[in-house]
Amino acid sequence: MVEAEVYLDAAATTPPRQDVIEAVVHAQQEAWGNPSSLHNTGVKAAEFLERLRWKLADRFAVAPDQLIFTSGATESVHLAILGSATTLPPSRIVLSGVEHPAVLAAADQLKNKGWTVAFWPVDATGVIRLEFLEELLAAPTRMVSLIAAQSEVGALQPVAKVGRACRARGIRFHSDATQFIPQGCPEFNGFQADLVSLSAHKFQGPRGIGLLIRDSSLPITPLQGGGGQEFGLRSGTEALPLIAGMAQAISLLPTCDLDREWIPPGSGPEVRRQRDQLLQALLELPGLALLGPDLHQRLPNHIAVLIGATDGQPIPARAMVRELARRGVACSSGSACHSGHRQDSSVLTAMNVPEPWRQSGLRFTLGPWLDDKDLKHVPDLVIAAQRALS
Repeated sequence: MVEAEVYLDAAATTPPRQDVIEAVVHAQQEAWGNPSSLHNTGVKAAEFLERLRWKLADRFAVAPDQLIFTSGATESVHLAILGSATTLPPSRIVLSGVEHPAVLAAADQLKNKGWTVAFWPVDATGVIRLEFLEELLAAPTRMVSLIAAQSEVGALQPVAKVGRACRARGIRFHSDATQFIPQGCPEFNGFQADLVSLSAHKFQGPRGIGLLIRDSSLPITPLQGGGGQEFGLRSGTEALPLIAGMAQAISLLPTCDLDREWIPPGSGPEVRRQRDQLLQALLELPGLALLGPDLHQRLPNHIAVLIGATDGQPIPARAMVRELARRGVACSSGSACHSGHRQDSSVLTAMNVPEPWRQSGLRFTLGPWLDDKDLKHVPDLVIAAQRALS
C-alpha cells in the first residue's frame, strides 16, 4: 500500500479546496433550513440561497433565473436534452462522435420519442470536422449537443462557431462544458449556446451539485414533479451547502473570453508548464505516443497517450492504471464513467485509432494541488509499470 499518491486524474474528479470545504460547513451551520419554508429559519436559508444564485449569475453574466441547480452534469445534460426536446416535434439531434456517455444516454432516450440521432465525424485528433457543418445542420436537425472539451483525449471543440451557426438556423444548441469550465470560466453568451451544463467536482468544488445554464426564453419541460423548485424546472429541496461550495470554487476560476480566444487559459501558468514538461518526458519513453490534438487545441492540463510495450505491442490501459496505482500514481484509462467496462473506447473508435490500440489510451490530468517534486518521478514509474506488463 502506497503512503502518498500523486493525483493525476483531474478529469475524473478533483480534491476539494479547503475554502470550499469551509464554505460548505458554514452554509450547513448557518443556513440549514428549507428555503421553501415561511418561518424565520426558512427565510434565512432562502436569502442565503439567493445571494449564492446572484453570485453565480454574475460570474456567468446571466440573470439569476437562468441558473438551474442540479445534482451534477449528468442530470443537467438530461434536463437540457430531454427537457428541451419535449417542446419540439420529433426530428434529428446531432452529437459529436466523442460525446460523454451521459449525452449519448439522453439522446438514446429520444429515439423512443421518434427522434433520429446523427453523429458529427471527428478527425484523428478528436476535433469535429467542420466540412460537415452545412450537411449536419440542414433539415431535419432541430438540436445539436457538442462537448466543449473532450475528457478522454483533451480535444477542445469550436463550440462558439457551431453555436453561431445553430443560432442562425434556429437550431437548439447544448454544450457539455464539464471539462472546459475548470480551465476557464467564460460568460454564458460566449458559448453561443441555448443550454450549458457543468459539474462542480471537476473544479475542486463538492460532488453532488451542478448547473444547467439556459437561455431564459427557451421552453423546458421538467423531468420530475414535486415542490416546483428551480423555477418549476427541477423539484427537490435545494442542496444549499453544496451550492455554497460550488459558488466558492467557481469564484476562483480564471476568466476566459470565448469570443476572442476560445482556448481556456488553464488553472494557471504553472499547471500548463508542468503539463508540458511531463508530456515531453513521457514522449521520450519507448512505446508511448501522443493521443489527441496538439497543445494548441488541447485542454492545458491534459495528457493522453497510447501505451505500448517496448516491442511495439499495445498494453491495456486498465492494466497500466492498476500498475501505476501500486506505485503511487493515480491516472485513468479514458473516461472514468466507463472505468468499470472492458471494451474498446468509443472515442478512440470515432477517431479511427487502429482496433488493437482502442483499449490502450492512458490519461494524465493535472491540477493546482501538484508541485514539481510530485511529478519528478512519474516517467520512471511509468517505465516500471510498462516493464511489469511487457
